[in-house]
Amino acid sequence: MNSNRIEAGKPAFYTVREAARVLRVDPATLYRAIREDAFPAVRIRGRCIVPAAAIEQLAAEAAASGGCVDVARMAAEKRIARDVARLAGGASW
Repeated sequence: MNSNRIEAGKPAFYTVREAARVLRVDPATLYRAIREDAFPAVRIRGRCIVPAAAIEQLAAEAAASGGCVDVARMAAEKRIARDVARLAGGASW
């Protein structure tokens, strides 16, 4: 079986409005974080969608740490790792 299979009834992506509702923040706050590259999202022809896995990871990390999770820091660390891999020849984009 494929371990990447989407569970029945669970979306793989949320609209920004849906993700904001799950996170209990204003959609404008989430749009701003996405625009500032401080929250993970996928842009398709100008429309942003938020991976459900990103929200689940955020919740898991907050629960595991027992403290406040800084999404902007997490995103920055991933960007740096991606840039280092690209410069080292490990990533094509």
